[in-house]
Amino acid sequence: MQEQLVVLQEREQQIPGSVQYTISRYSRHPQWNIEDTGMMVYHYEKGASKGNYLELRFCVSGNVYCRKKNTECDMCQFSASKSCMERVDSVDVVSFKFSPTHLSQFIKPRKGNAVLTDDILSFKHRSSFTKILPLCGKTRMVLEGVLNHTYSDSLENIYINAQTQMLLLYSLDCMLGEKEIDVVSCKFLANEADREKIIKAREILIQHIGEPITIKELSRKVAINECYLKKGFKELFGTTVFDFYQSQRMEHAKYLLYEKGLSVTEVSIMLGYSSISHFSTAFKKHTGLKPCELLLR
Repeated sequence: MQEQLVVLQEREQQIPGSVQYTISRYSRHPQWNIEDTGMMVYHYEKGASKGNYLELRFCVSGNVYCRKKNTECDMCQFSASKSCMERVDSVDVVSFKFSPTHLSQFIKPRKGNAVLTDDILSFKHRSSFTKILPLCGKTRMVLEGVLNHTYSDSLENIYINAQTQMLLLYSLDCMLGEKEIDVVSCKFLANEADREKIIKAREILIQHIGEPITIKELSRKVAINECYLKKGFKELFGTTVFDFYQSQRMEHAKYLLYEKGLSVTEVSIMLGYSSISHFSTAFKKHTGLKPCELLLR
């Protein structure tokens, strides 16, 4: 499997005096098992305030893109046109970047020690961090609105500005309303380029489900030290490289067995296993069932 991400739509815009946002929509391969996720990136540089920023990133799957209308049309949205040649399952990657100047308007002057959120908004927290965000129902609704609204021109700017403030509110409320920040402990992940390498490694693993890849090969592909790759992957995604890869392979195996009707032998070969018994053992460890038991359901 060497499929690359196919870009369906890309957009980048800076709302005057407000937030900079980008939306990238990709074609979703039906065999991919992609989890919706969010991430907060707090970038702080001592003595270089112009380079500071707070960024919210979200990856959302399950939307349907209509090539004909360049949007999610009503027919596609309600699955009334599954046979339509213009219908494409998509993955949306959305980013919102806030500058210190923009965030300063939300800080409420107070006496004594400032709360944690104020330290973040005023960039008084003296170290960069990255934090994974769970996607609650409220956040999903806002993202859905951002991705599928019908506003244009000035009204669009007003709408996006309002929605990004809601995303900022939910993210800070859910993740920073704590006494301490439970952040990524790998200091090198404070560097955006290194974070991107770890994210790229995850994409490569998904693309190589049928072609086993070693840690050494993966580290070379993304140009990062093996140790950093393993530690960074665990910090960002909450699982090891091996466990994530195995999980993706077994989910793909379920798809091939149950949906495509392939035999256990065919699937084990496609996934690069040296024997059926090795494949069967890995499959049962992940699903609790032997491949043959799944086929009988």
